[in-house]
Parts: sequence; C-alpha cells; structure tokens
Amino acid sequence: MVLVFFIVIFSYLAGISQGQLRVGFYESTCPNVEPIVSAVVREVAASNQNIAPVLLRLHFHDCFVQGCDGSILIDNGENAERHAFGHQGVGGFEVIERAKAQVEAMCPGVVSCADIVALAARDAVVLANGPSYEVETGRRDGVISNLSLAENMPDVSDSIQILKAKFLDKGLSEKDLVVLSAAHTIGTTACFFMTKRLYNFFPGGGSDPSINPSLLPELMATCPQNGNVNVRLPIDQGSSDAFDNQILKNIRSGFAVLRSDASLYEDVVTRSVVDSYFGMFSPFLGISFEADFANAMVKMGRINVLTGFQGTIRRVCSAF
Repeated sequence: MVLVFFIVIFSYLAGISQGQLRVGFYESTCPNVEPIVSAVVREVAASNQNIAPVLLRLHFHDCFVQGCDGSILIDNGENAERHAFGHQGVGGFEVIERAKAQVEAMCPGVVSCADIVALAARDAVVLANGPSYEVETGRRDGVISNLSLAENMPDVSDSIQILKAKFLDKGLSEKDLVVLSAAHTIGTTACFFMTKRLYNFFPGGGSDPSINPSLLPELMATCPQNGNVNVRLPIDQGSSDAFDNQILKNIRSGFAVLRSDASLYEDVVTRSVVDSYFGMFSPFLGISFEADFANAMVKMGRINVLTGFQGTIRRVCSAF
C-alpha cells in the first residue's frame, strides 16, 4: 500500500516537472486570470489606441530571445535584455505589470508573467478585430536577462535568407514567417528604420527599387533625409488600424513600408505563401490568413518555454 502511494506521488511530481503547456492550465488555481488580463488590456486601449500592436510586438520580442519566458520584462540595470538594440521601441511593460498586480491580488504566486504577456497579446489582436484563439498556458518565468542574448533578433534590414534562417532556428516555417510578419497590419514604425531604405540602399546612395514609385515620394515626405528619425508612420498603408490581410496586398504591389516585409515577395517560397491568400479558389480550399496567423501565434508561444519545476513565478514582472 505504501509502495503504491509513493509510485502515485512520484508519477504526479514527474508530471509536474515535465509539465506541458495546455489551454486552461489555471482553471483550478486561478480561474479568473484571462478575464482579468482582458479587462486590463481593454482599459488601457480605451486611452491608448496603439496598445494592440505594442503588446503583440512585446510577445514576439520576448519569445525570440530565450523563448517565451518573460525575460524581456526584467529591469535590472543597463545590461537588462529590454535595453538591447534589437528591442528598440518595444513597450507595453506597464500594461503587463498592471495586469500582474491584479492577478497577484487574486492568485498570489500562481500565474507567470510570461503567460500574462501571451494572454495580453491575444487580447490585443482581438481588440484590433483580429482572430481570437485559445492561449496555451503553463509557462514559467526565466531567471536570466542580458542584452547580449538579444543580438540575433530578426531585423528590418535582414535579407529574406537571414529571416528564414532565424525563424527556422526557432522552429518556425516560411509560412509562419509570412503570417507573423503580417502582424505589421497594425501599428507604426519610426523613420529611423526607413533611412537606409530611402536614401542609402546602395553604397553610393539611392532608394530601394522595390518601393512602388507612387509610394516613394510619400515616404520621403514623411521621413526626409536628415529629418527627425523619431517621426512615426503606419506600416500598413491604407489599413493600419484594423487587423486584416491588407499588408499582404501591399507587399504584392510594392507598397510595403518595411524592407523586411518587401523581402517576403522576393523569395519563391514566401511569395507563394503571400499569393495563396488571394487565389481564386483559396476560400474553397480552406486557406485563411486569420486562421494561419492564430496557429502561428500558438506555435510561437511554445518556443523554448519553461514548465514544471523550471524557472520561477515572479511576483513582480520587472524584478527577479
């Protein structure tokens, strides 16, 4: 009888230590976590219309460094990961802290900051009229945060070959690269990221020839040479406030604002993915950008996660 008891206990503990992400992970330990996070995101969005792309980007940047472990949230000095060059412009930290404080008040020491980031990103997509999807939870928070670990973040100036390699390294396919890049359907970018493409694309100067001639003057007017690099402009021309596939249409016609987005149409595989959403028979073949985006977000949310006894559960997301 005693032996059976210890076998049961051992099996239970082994299950925890090898824990996996799953939908409803907190259904018994913190059943209101998702409504709490959703409410905070909605409250912030009421006064900040740009919060949706900000929270979506925060989740992406967190997952692409050491995995989805909340390491980007740590603020432990100038060497903290959040200060890495590749994380320039990333925000939303205060939203996660606000949600975490409310969750802690209800369920102290139970819900990870990493899970709150993932939930907030989903809620942000929904607020922008994007697809809703079930978020797998059960992540634990990381215990390392160093800006040197963020040196290999995907960059707007990366070639399509480099982008494919960086995504493949995280277990993400060319299709995932396309649909996750299409998250640029909402949000803005700074002229800082446009200078090279507009004025120094070639060693002797000049603009990226892939930019549609009718778009180039508009971009140059918004981001003049030697102008204010902090001026912001929509990434998705014509539909920057709504989550839709307009940005993929822009990519096909040379109206991509970011160089990395434009490069998606220069590779045979990624171009075929972009085109697949506009085929005559696409609706009948069950091809859906929204469904593929939701699937890619779930897949991204699994990158190098800490579960079971790994990592920790932070009480404050910005501090170990």
